[in-house]
Amino acid sequence: MPELRSGARQGRLRSKKLEDIPAPSQPQAENPILPLTNRRRGGAGRGRGSRAAAAAKGPSAAPARPAAGGRGRGIKLIALDLDQPCEIQPRAAVGGVAVGGAQDFILNQAAGRIAEKDPAMDGGSAEKVIGAEDETTTAPVPERVQVGNSPVYKIERKLGKGGFGQVYVGRRVSGGTDRTGPDAFEVALKFEHRSSKGCNYGPPYEWQVYNSLNGCYGIPWVHYKGRQGDYYILVMDMLGPSLWDVWNSVGQAMTPSMAACIAVEAISILEKLHSKGFVHGDVKPENFLLGQPGTADEKKLFLIDLGLASRWKETSSGQHVEYDQRPDIFRGTIRYASVHAHLGRTGSRRDDLESLAYTLIFLIRGRLPWQGYQGDNKSFLVCKKKMATSPELLCCFCPAPFKHFLEIVTNMKFDEEPNYSKLISVFDSLIEPCTSLRPIRIDGALKVGQKRGRLLVNLEEDEQPKKKIRLGNPATQWISVYNARRPMKQRYHYNVADGRLQQHIEKGIEDGLYISCVASAANLWALIMDAGTGFCSQVYELSPVFLHKDWIMEQWEKNYYISAIAGTTNGSSLVVMSKGTPYTQQSYKVSESFPFKWINKKWKEGFHVTSMTTAGSRWGVVMSRNSGYSDQVVELDFLYPSEGIHRRWENGYRITATAATPDQAAFILSIPKRKLLDETQETLRTSAFPSNHVKEKWAKNLYIASICYGRTVC
Repeated sequence: MPELRSGARQGRLRSKKLEDIPAPSQPQAENPILPLTNRRRGGAGRGRGSRAAAAAKGPSAAPARPAAGGRGRGIKLIALDLDQPCEIQPRAAVGGVAVGGAQDFILNQAAGRIAEKDPAMDGGSAEKVIGAEDETTTAPVPERVQVGNSPVYKIERKLGKGGFGQVYVGRRVSGGTDRTGPDAFEVALKFEHRSSKGCNYGPPYEWQVYNSLNGCYGIPWVHYKGRQGDYYILVMDMLGPSLWDVWNSVGQAMTPSMAACIAVEAISILEKLHSKGFVHGDVKPENFLLGQPGTADEKKLFLIDLGLASRWKETSSGQHVEYDQRPDIFRGTIRYASVHAHLGRTGSRRDDLESLAYTLIFLIRGRLPWQGYQGDNKSFLVCKKKMATSPELLCCFCPAPFKHFLEIVTNMKFDEEPNYSKLISVFDSLIEPCTSLRPIRIDGALKVGQKRGRLLVNLEEDEQPKKKIRLGNPATQWISVYNARRPMKQRYHYNVADGRLQQHIEKGIEDGLYISCVASAANLWALIMDAGTGFCSQVYELSPVFLHKDWIMEQWEKNYYISAIAGTTNGSSLVVMSKGTPYTQQSYKVSESFPFKWINKKWKEGFHVTSMTTAGSRWGVVMSRNSGYSDQVVELDFLYPSEGIHRRWENGYRITATAATPDQAAFILSIPKRKLLDETQETLRTSAFPSNHVKEKWAKNLYIASICYGRTVC
């Protein structure tokens, strides 16, 4: 017979500061950021009671308008539409733009003009997910271009095309003697049609970024821009091959010494970019270009394609943009994007550096462990794999500095200022001491000052090391949430088999207790009953069907509303419905992935999440009108999202619902309309049901408000 334990306790009122009790170990998770299309599975309906009523490579990815507060002005949000994903294969690199084939390219050799290459060469590049609209246009580009005070350019060969535009070589009709600059005889012309998504409100968003960054170290110059006919046009410097081209030309495996030079120069470029208040948002090999062969800049690195750039710092206040998470939003390229980008979190400086780490490892190894996934949930699977892959495993074929760099950047906080000098100094041992023998110039790194970096490293030797968050050893745990309440009676039962459920519920009701929350682990139930629910009547159903639609709708007709739900790994569910709730209408959804799009839609209709559970990998979410909340947010992760929860707490949110699969944990945090007398809230993560801890919490007048079992560690 399964183990059965219960406990009851009368608490005493006492307040306590917020604290989050850490879990014993640390693993990973896997299910999320790619909500499926809003089709209904299982059952969903509305209660009726008596009260009821990216930037592509040639072009720049257009900014979607900010969809959530706190993401900073000008940020580009790319909504995932799984019906029409856009995948851009490698092509002649553009951007500051330029490019051509790598077959004949030999680094350190003046090779003249580089031949244009097959965009699909050597298996193709990573996929960039951008807006899911058909941005193609049949409007021909003009044969000649003159914008602003620019010379007249004749359009020649196409360099590349992306979701929002295309890039051509432009040759001056007359004059022009330089290889680069405003008087160059050949330039890159970037065209975006006025009807494209990026130009809905005027010139492309990328123009605003270039206005702020023109002349920034490592960013190509835009010499002229303007509109001609149906097109917005940028006139930019021609550049040489991309790192993708170089990687192909050297047998798809760079030497650690060359990758180290790329690392320190890329860090320097990102430092200058970040100092201007922007993050790039799409760091990858195709977006780093060298100067034109045969020029003084042929070993100089440039960062192109600012279509996904966003502000990490508010222009007016100079403060860091506020943290937010929108699990239905992704911006970047799946292969190289940071885990935080996959999860829809506001972009910050750490994301560029994490993408750079993946870029460097790819250039050395020739492949990343998450390549090859296909299907609508590709981004989810890639994110899961990234979280599950420890730095030791990912960097097993790379020198130690690359592992060290990865560990530093993946453990950074949202608003943490990177120590760029320290990051550069990580690669000191791999840099060729003879300047002329270096395959990439590291002018920017030298300006940052490697000596200063070593000094800072020495000063920080005594600092406490950060707790590693990606260990490659996933684990599941009980997650319990405790709220400060006036002294009341609360009772718990766990490891309850189906056949014992009824007797515990009936005994609790006899003692004046109603079910406040339920959960499941290993197909056994956990039951929390207390005297503080405010309910006057309660019914429940134990069903082999996950959230049995017919029974739920029948109870809605009787003015019962869902107040607690739980699901098991075998697909059965326990649904508790009560009278005495404040709700006036309800709706619920069953989904194969976390249904954030649906939740966001219902928020706009005045609903809030009031219950949530999982059954295996399926999610069940209940939303109600008149819930008593003024605002609500979601924290979704492959591990316990400690940083996100603490940031929400600081802004007045409190956890009001939890659920977890073997892959992911989700938390709903809400702001109540009526301010609580005591806002104390604590969370606890334990491998076994927290029976002993619960009694300790009761002694502090902290009572279980929500509980679930699932993934918390990566």
